[in-house]
Amino acid sequence: MLTIGRQDIPRRANYLAWVKPARPVPASRVLEVKERIGAGGVVVEALDEASVHTAAEACRALGVEAIAVCLLHSFANPAHERRVAEILREKLPGIAVTASVDVLPVVREYERSLATVFNAVVMPGVSTYVSRLQDRLDGEKVTAPLLFMQSNGGVAGGATIRRAPALTALSGPAAGVVGARDVAVACGFKDIITVDIGGTSADICLIKDGKISLTQRGQVGEWPLPLPMVDMVTIGAGGGSIARVDDAGALTVGPQSAGAEPGPAAYGRGGKAATVTDAHVVLGHLPAKLLGGRMALDAAAAGRAIDRKVAGPLGLTREAAARGVLAIIDNNMMGALRIVSVERGHDPRDFTLVPFGGAGPLHGCALAGLLGITRVLIPPAPGVLCADGLLAADLKAEFSRTLPKAGAIDMDAAGAIYAELEHQADDWLTAEAVAAGDRQTALIATLRYHGQGGEVAIGWADSKAEVEAAFAAAHQSLYGFALEAPIELVTLRVEVTGRMPTPPRPVLKAGAGAKALGRPAVHFVSGKVDVPLFDRATLGAGDRIVGPAILSQLDATTLVLPGWQGEVHPSGAVLLTTDVA
Repeated sequence: MLTIGRQDIPRRANYLAWVKPARPVPASRVLEVKERIGAGGVVVEALDEASVHTAAEACRALGVEAIAVCLLHSFANPAHERRVAEILREKLPGIAVTASVDVLPVVREYERSLATVFNAVVMPGVSTYVSRLQDRLDGEKVTAPLLFMQSNGGVAGGATIRRAPALTALSGPAAGVVGARDVAVACGFKDIITVDIGGTSADICLIKDGKISLTQRGQVGEWPLPLPMVDMVTIGAGGGSIARVDDAGALTVGPQSAGAEPGPAAYGRGGKAATVTDAHVVLGHLPAKLLGGRMALDAAAAGRAIDRKVAGPLGLTREAAARGVLAIIDNNMMGALRIVSVERGHDPRDFTLVPFGGAGPLHGCALAGLLGITRVLIPPAPGVLCADGLLAADLKAEFSRTLPKAGAIDMDAAGAIYAELEHQADDWLTAEAVAAGDRQTALIATLRYHGQGGEVAIGWADSKAEVEAAFAAAHQSLYGFALEAPIELVTLRVEVTGRMPTPPRPVLKAGAGAKALGRPAVHFVSGKVDVPLFDRATLGAGDRIVGPAILSQLDATTLVLPGWQGEVHPSGAVLLTTDVA
């Protein structure tokens, strides 16, 4: 099953050249136990506990550190799986044992098994880390709760993370999305598209009406990870993305990256590859020194890298080659921005773009221009917005159950399952010490037309007619059509939130007018222009900036293109606008 996987290939892969990744667990380490539960949850063959003891001895002989337990149809009846895990923990003390019902108790054995295997892989290290950290905090008499970011955009306590550390797989990018929403809401914007551009990748997410959408179709590397996570699209595009001319004479940028060591040539650490950062340096988009003056950029090295790797092979000037590098990386990111917006039925022009990460504000205006977006919101600290998001995140958890057999919507049966799931959710919120007034619950259901292989998630309603109408509307929005076909209910999910106190936010004093530190030369298509360079730390509320301009700060640099103008919000964010759609 782990070898066969699914018949699909990655979205942008060449089906003639794509090679399926190696299985996550070799066949020699896949062990069977005798039992069988039917799809409806009925025990077909009782669990043979002797076979479990045999498997435990085999695990001991293999010297394993962790075990994943995945039995057929355990989502419909977890009794056998829980007993197997119990026996293994008794027979193999000190070995991390993960049961799929504790990680992802839903249909689809392949994805459920992958999630459980991934959880087992990271459990020994993460669980040990969490326990040691909690012990040290206790030793220092720290009484504040220890919370960890999850991929779903919420935080959870140590007990949850020790049990299911896979929930933290993509927690860093998720924290950035939470931080971006927090900044946008403070400025009065609820419909935003976030783009987190770092050194190696760009993570893109669309937020509608202030709500962060979740998906269970995420990935870690080449493997699907169907745990609830913030619905993002990630591509290999960042400041360290390497530009090269291939054998056919075409300029490509990324997904390979120069990384932090040696990094772009401009960092002066021995890097020879031409990168996106080097292109920015060549065009004058970055100040001579970064990190508050502690890091000097090597403009000469950046120029030599662009000449050698791009300009020379293409017969272009240095500046034209650098503009080409940026045009390609921007268009690559625009494709990902269209995936989260246009391909899902949203007009990007109705949204505000929120670029962050170390490189995000350098590309914000250019990306907005490609999509017809007229508002770009630069957070107060874009380079460390993920850390800000940790402070703004609420406690969050999901509790799911797949129906034993997909079928027509039965409101009474669904109500009984939701009641059980809500009871589990209440127990979790109580364990996390969330007050009754700070609890929020959302009921979600995944449905499909009879014969479909995938489901669509909707908010649960009070009547069968409302549920079916909501599904039809969601299907129409996603795929452009609805069918006159039976609708099947597949999985029920309860999403719970424990509201955390709102972190204090500084309010800027009124500014006295933006004053430029200098006027460095910047190369545009129209020619070289001396543009004002502002220290963002000196700007106050209401200060205005007219592009072209550069805003420099400790953690990021903002490039304001010609035709754009900005105003500093009291929260410290800068809103850039343009009249050119």
